[in-house]
Amino acid sequence: MWKWEAEEKPKAVVVIVHSAYEHHRRYAWLIEKFRSSNCHIVMGDLPGHGEQTRGKQIHNESFDHYKDYITSALQVAVSYNLPIFILGHGLGATLLIKVLHKLQIEYAGVILTSPWIHLKKQPSKWTNALAKLPLQQKINHDIQLKELTRNYDIYQQFLNDPTYHTIVSNAWYIELQLLMKSILQSTESIPNVPVLLMTAERDKIADTTSAAAWLKKQDLTEYQYKSWKNCFHDLFQEPEREEIFEYSHAFINNVLRSIGYIV
Repeated sequence: MWKWEAEEKPKAVVVIVHSAYEHHRRYAWLIEKFRSSNCHIVMGDLPGHGEQTRGKQIHNESFDHYKDYITSALQVAVSYNLPIFILGHGLGATLLIKVLHKLQIEYAGVILTSPWIHLKKQPSKWTNALAKLPLQQKINHDIQLKELTRNYDIYQQFLNDPTYHTIVSNAWYIELQLLMKSILQSTESIPNVPVLLMTAERDKIADTTSAAAWLKKQDLTEYQYKSWKNCFHDLFQEPEREEIFEYSHAFINNVLRSIGYIV
């Protein structure tokens, strides 16, 4: 787990949970934006991701380990004694949705981007059939970087990233499907805290209509939904990321004002 501290007097702590197959270095720009906007940041790599993938060619981690990681990150954030905001992207957003009820730590707001509630990009039908077999199988989710962002500079930067791979075990993929299904079928609302949900209009990975429908089912006093025109899945990597960050930062400032903090 790593910490980046604000340049001046901090007003909040932002805990970031990244998506499947990626790592914290893809969030360097976002981390610096929050840090220069008087927010501390807590972030690491999900178990089995980032440098942990070197020499490891398949994702077969337990999703319980992912959830434990989120709890550990929040425990680090609590030490600052500041309002906490949790930001999850892709699978990270889905994991947050699942654990919010179980968290013993108070948080001020939640930002979810492109959650994996229902996937557009899935392995082939043949691979899906193999996933149901009791034998251990390797499945290629095959999410390409060019499907994640239109930002050519980001594409070039991470094109040959040795720690990015999308091979998973069939047990991992089944656990992912069960996680998404449990969220879609749940009749229980997430805790009543301010939520900002943002999706990408041209998302090739996650179904945005399912995410919007899920949000409408929640019993929330305060929530915002924003669909970003022309954007691909990785919103904070897109050419419009400055505007997307400002929208997210305004959400944080508004929540802080509502709880009595001077921004």
